[in-house]
Amino acid sequence: MVRASFAGFSTALSALQASQKRLDITGQNLANMNTAGYTRQQLKVSSLNYTNPVSHYMNSPDVSVGFGVHMDSVTQIRDPYLDAQYRGQMQKSGYTDALQTSLDRLSTLLDESHIDGIHSAFTEILTSLGNIQDPAKINDPIYESELRTRMQNLTNLLNQGAQDIKDAANQEFSRLDGTGTSEQGAVQQVNDLLQQIGNLNRRIKENQIMGQPSLELMDERNVLIDELSSYIPIEVTYFKDKDHDGILNTNPDGSVNTDPTKQDLSEIYHLDSSGTPIMKKEWPDDLRITMQYRDDKGVLQTFTLVDGTEGRGAENYAKLDIPNSSAIQTGNADPRDLVLNFHKLDASGNIADPANPDVSFTKASGSQFASGSGSIQAGLDMLWKAGQTANDVRGYDYYMNELDKLAQTFADVMNKINIDGAKKDTTLTQTEPYDPDNSKDPRNQYILANRTNNLSTGITAATIGVNKNWVNGNVHISMAGDNATDTIMNMQEAMKTTYPHTGNLSSILGTPAPDLDNNSFADYMNHISTILANDSRGNQNALKTNVTVLNGIQNSRDSVSGVSLDEEASNMMMYVSAYSAASRLMTTLDEALNTLINGTGLVGR
Repeated sequence: MVRASFAGFSTALSALQASQKRLDITGQNLANMNTAGYTRQQLKVSSLNYTNPVSHYMNSPDVSVGFGVHMDSVTQIRDPYLDAQYRGQMQKSGYTDALQTSLDRLSTLLDESHIDGIHSAFTEILTSLGNIQDPAKINDPIYESELRTRMQNLTNLLNQGAQDIKDAANQEFSRLDGTGTSEQGAVQQVNDLLQQIGNLNRRIKENQIMGQPSLELMDERNVLIDELSSYIPIEVTYFKDKDHDGILNTNPDGSVNTDPTKQDLSEIYHLDSSGTPIMKKEWPDDLRITMQYRDDKGVLQTFTLVDGTEGRGAENYAKLDIPNSSAIQTGNADPRDLVLNFHKLDASGNIADPANPDVSFTKASGSQFASGSGSIQAGLDMLWKAGQTANDVRGYDYYMNELDKLAQTFADVMNKINIDGAKKDTTLTQTEPYDPDNSKDPRNQYILANRTNNLSTGITAATIGVNKNWVNGNVHISMAGDNATDTIMNMQEAMKTTYPHTGNLSSILGTPAPDLDNNSFADYMNHISTILANDSRGNQNALKTNVTVLNGIQNSRDSVSGVSLDEEASNMMMYVSAYSAASRLMTTLDEALNTLINGTGLVGR
């Protein structure tokens, strides 16, 4: 049997159409070569052959020839493994970048390598003590006033340092929350990203059901997912919705099936009358984004942030919120005690029960993301952690505690030395019960106080100040003892020594001995600055490494999904050649058909 007259033309036509479509796609790729987030597209094709039931009636079964090429779809060229790698690295880069911003902010406050700050104030106090140690000057109120002024200057610097750290914590909170600022906070940006991805899921699936691939919308969604990965740790998976996942949804009695092993083949395949699968149903995949975290018991948990197109309205994406945001903004709560909650939404986008979040992160609960997983985790680490373990982040609490330790130790040492000298003053009398207002009690002869109540207890970097009674003349540097300069000499020794102290002052300072990690007062400030510098340096190195790795993965991803001018030019040449060949095939078939029509059937004419 002669092959159907126009079957060859159909084959050539399909080749022409496929080559033309490939040229169109090449033009689209080149046009979007510099479009951010664009993924290179390609034509997916399959051979038309006799396996199609109709073809059994169009050709002899003993010599089978196909009928050309079928254009299945236009698809993107992406590597899911590289996408997962890139997003995992984005988490690390986002974490170290946000952490570096916080450490740089602290460096401007505590790095005294180029400024005269707390370290210099301690040096000036030592100088004043050196001036006043001369017996001829010990009774001169001018020198005592100079010492008091320099003590006041030190306390002011400690107060300012504590306030600066508190302000830095407030700025960290604003970076996370963003409420009341001109820029969105990280939580608001994550919520916007989740909403956009959830809405894009619906638009993409609706278009795909109607036969539109929506590749540009998928590019937009991929860009949003990449951005989301810099904030929180995410995992992306593709799945079929409940009506097309092959799992029985409802038992014969009408109850909801919870056994994932019970299958419903009709959700995946077209079945014949006996229930045997004939062919697979083409149904678009949904995209799910999940977040992993550890609960308060340290158990790894998973929470779904975007659940494909499940549910109605906003039910397919979650929302973050900070429930105590208003209290923090009004000063009724500390930013270091913020709470971060995750909620599922109803169809209208509202939180059904704000008081009962699906996931809650608090400083006390211990629930948290994995270490180094996004910029939000960096903010939480800086606000929540105080370097209590070797691998713990040294956040704002750590540096506040260090300043408090310095202020408390300095005040305690100076006060004990002056009180010890005052106890040798015969004009002062210790009476019981203790009266904090009795200026004649030697125990009240302290020179540094808590400025909120003027007592010698509860002193921190934020509250340290000069005793008001020293200012008004009811308290003085003690001159009692074997020599009038004993107290001054002890203070000098205290300023020069390192702590824990084991020398002449042990009997005065008592136990437990003050401990500044074997530093003097002035050197301890350098010690704090050095720790901060080391933390910053280490994080800078980690950031550089993370960015380098991220760029490497991006280059690998671009080599697969990006548009290459050389590669597209080569494709154009190949497709044009294929187009010319298909055209030549059609011309040849036309010549053959002309021969068949005009060169046969002449016998008997």
